[in-house]
Amino acid sequence: MADSFTEVDKLRDGLRERLETADKRQEDISRQDVLTRIERVIQTIVTSVSEGEAPVLRLINRGNWDNVRFLKSVGLVRKADVPETALRCDCPLSAARFALILKLLSIIYKLVQSDSYATKRDIYYNDPQLFGSQRTLDSVLDDVSCMLEVPRRSLHVFATSKGLMSGDLCYLEEDGTKVDCNSSSTAVPVSSNVNGIRNIVSAAKFILIVEKDATFQRLLDDDLCTRLSPCIIITGKGVPDVNSRLMVKKLWDTLHVPVFALVDADPHGIEIMCIYKYGSRAMAFEAHSLTVPSVLWLGLLPSDIQRYRVPEETLIPFSQADERKIHSLRSREYIACQPAWEREIETMQRLKQKAEIQCLASIAPHFLTRVYLPNKLRYGGWR
Repeated sequence: MADSFTEVDKLRDGLRERLETADKRQEDISRQDVLTRIERVIQTIVTSVSEGEAPVLRLINRGNWDNVRFLKSVGLVRKADVPETALRCDCPLSAARFALILKLLSIIYKLVQSDSYATKRDIYYNDPQLFGSQRTLDSVLDDVSCMLEVPRRSLHVFATSKGLMSGDLCYLEEDGTKVDCNSSSTAVPVSSNVNGIRNIVSAAKFILIVEKDATFQRLLDDDLCTRLSPCIIITGKGVPDVNSRLMVKKLWDTLHVPVFALVDADPHGIEIMCIYKYGSRAMAFEAHSLTVPSVLWLGLLPSDIQRYRVPEETLIPFSQADERKIHSLRSREYIACQPAWEREIETMQRLKQKAEIQCLASIAPHFLTRVYLPNKLRYGGWR
């Protein structure tokens, strides 16, 4: 059956031709450069104090759509001269965050200087009362990365991965550990140090991003990776963490094979797919290392609901939150440049119904893996 996937083969050959002319990826910033950038920030603070002025840190609002722009070849990137927000140490509303940034800069400086590493959870549990919550630490770390214009992987702080993957893939971790993802029954956690992975070996014809862990486990149970064709499946368990996105990007850069997304036919699923493809507003400053603009929407398409006569009782009515999300999606430039996606979203909005991937099981228990996915891959039914 693997030889029958002619559409996937053609797509893969086209990707390779385009990648041969693509620019090289941006190199990691050196340890000394990271230290120098931190020293400049501290020097500015010391100078302000010596002159009797309240120190100020200048940050970019990562949650503002006005501060990002869309490049079709990359995705959402930070604009060049965006206004900065002053974080003052003498302002009650910003003093606490000011202090947290200085504390984290101190920790990062020691890690980089000693060429050692820590996880975000390590840092948080060393002083949970200071940071208050893991989410606060995560946000402050992203602010520091953006302020220094340094990728998070160069700050020597790793995040514990939540993603899983399986399929035709072997590689070495930075410490020399060999990882084999070929087991059909169990998944391998995505590495916490994706940048350190080397010696990737795979005969995969494509990579399949799966939105939900439940669907991912169903594909494992049905032995998808050997039943169809050599492939790699990966899930970020919903909204993907940075490591899952880095892994998809690294695999695409290395293997030059098509990348498909299997998500729910709802506004939330579409947004998750867009994060893999075009990035997110908050992480636009790292777009070049996180986005895979060639991601294709394999399913579940809103048009598939009628095409495959999905039973009405398995469909879910739109909520007000769904309406708001779909209006937000349709206003984004990266949707406007995808006419086929626009038509699918229009279909969803017209039906005012959404469907989860699991609804295909109501047609037949193994419909997803034995009918739906093989037909899509063989005949090019993607967007």
